[in-house]
Amino acid sequence: MRMVDLIENKRDGKELSTEEIQFFINGYTDGSIPDYQVSALMMAIFFQGMTEKERADLTMAMVESGDKIDLTKIEGIKVDKHSTGGVGDTTTLVLGPLVGALGVPVAKMSGRGLGHTGGTIDKLEAVPGFHVEIENEEFIKLVNQNKIAVIGQSGNLTPADKKLYALRDVTATVESIPLIASSVMSKKIAAGADAIVLDVKTGAGAFMKTLDDSRELAKAMVGIGNNVGRNTMAVISDMSQPLGFAIGNALEVKEAIDTLKGEGPEDLTELCLTLGSYMVFLAKKADSLKEAREMLQRVIKDGTALESFKTFLSSQGGDASVVDDPSKLPQAKYTMELVALEDGYVSEIVADEIGTAAMLLGAGRATKESVIDLAVGLVLQKKIGDQVRKGESLVIIYSNFEDVEAVKAKLYENIIISSEKVSAPVLIHEEITE
Repeated sequence: MRMVDLIENKRDGKELSTEEIQFFINGYTDGSIPDYQVSALMMAIFFQGMTEKERADLTMAMVESGDKIDLTKIEGIKVDKHSTGGVGDTTTLVLGPLVGALGVPVAKMSGRGLGHTGGTIDKLEAVPGFHVEIENEEFIKLVNQNKIAVIGQSGNLTPADKKLYALRDVTATVESIPLIASSVMSKKIAAGADAIVLDVKTGAGAFMKTLDDSRELAKAMVGIGNNVGRNTMAVISDMSQPLGFAIGNALEVKEAIDTLKGEGPEDLTELCLTLGSYMVFLAKKADSLKEAREMLQRVIKDGTALESFKTFLSSQGGDASVVDDPSKLPQAKYTMELVALEDGYVSEIVADEIGTAAMLLGAGRATKESVIDLAVGLVLQKKIGDQVRKGESLVIIYSNFEDVEAVKAKLYENIIISSEKVSAPVLIHEEITE
């Protein structure tokens, strides 16, 4: 078998066989196939696309390229949730303890974030003492015991994906739907989940800016999951404005606590109930999505979900008393208000630019070497569709330095007030199950 033949076949729109895909992934992983040939194949895939079978074969070849997490010792159906990322996306912090409170095992493997704020692990590390450096045996024991544990990403999970991702980044093939879909799904499958719920974002703060692109990606990932024997579904949710109010690590932990108490932002609560209902349903803990939602609402109301969060934090070394006293979370030195300069209605909050403003405060990483300030960030006081009076608070800025003029300028530029009343954006655009 020769790599040049694969490139030629894909260039001409032919389907690659399972063996051909395995040959190219194995050869690229072990270094016997050079970057320039893989770049040529990536570009051919970019233009010609891939069939459902090819996508499933590519995903499984990447899964087989490295370690796989064995979760068979965990009792029950393991359901994982993956979000394609956004601004103020605190869903994992809420969903883990929430569905765990209903006996759904959540064995979560998370990373640190590059971008607006930290990843799930960074956010959780705002809780004093919390850590993810636990051995696999301990991880499995905690999931069986508490139904929720979070561990850092394994060093040798899907090495083929890591190499391909770095190459796509420098060959203008990042936007290829088959390549994105197989990249995401290979990591989820290697992480050992039995069922997968995907939260595919759409809008200004999302990787996929249009609903059509988001739908295409969601369908591709659901197709891959179901093709390789993982029960998979997707929700397409809005990211034209930040989710919830808080953007920043400790601030998002506090918002997660509020949400588990039943006092969180309406949009964050609704998204968690939607995603959580699918997780509970796929884990066969409820016979319908309606029943699953009612069960989730009950454990929020009776405090079981909040207790589940406390147990989860303390089991991984965290100070669970932050749940009752959030002032024990890292606190910023300065709190400042951004006030409205005119009367009107909030018509636009450009999510990714608001995320950049939070990053200017130190809430996120510009590079892998950047050090995150866990205390800082932004808390929105208004969302799209809200009426606002001149002088009223739009955003509260939490900072560890006094001069935040650049941050304020960025916020004023990207929070648009109009004289016309506008409607709040639709939160859940579509739900895709096949």
